Amino acid sequence: MAISFVTVGELYFGAEKRGWGAAKRAELETRLRSVVIVPFDLEVCRAYAAISCLKTAEGTDRTIPANDRWIAACAIRHNLPLVSNNRRDFEGIPGLTLISEAPVPTRPRAHPLPLQSPEPSEPV
Repeated sequence: MAISFVTVGELYFGAEKRGWGAAKRAELETRLRSVVIVPFDLEVCRAYAAISCLKTAEGTDRTIPANDRWIAACAIRHNLPLVSNNRRDFEGIPGLTLISEAPVPTRPRAHPLPLQSPEPSEPV
């Protein structure tokens, strides 16, 4: 099992916010040692940028929370399926395989237009 570096940060944030004691924090540390933590690299950053530029079918900016964009970018970069019950933010991201038991929304969502690579810039 692998989790994104962002998810690790979210777990630590939750522990801090809820004032976990030493025993509960030690349990978190033990669990984290049993998984691969997917780090960031340039390819993750490029995938993040592409996801951040997604548009809806109507041509408006697609709203995906920043941490979810990073998590999706890690999955895409390493060709890993993303397991989440948050269909709304992850569904329809090009190149992302989503595994979810969350119910499919009864009202269809607009899917984003395909990603387009930006034109390479001229060297300065």
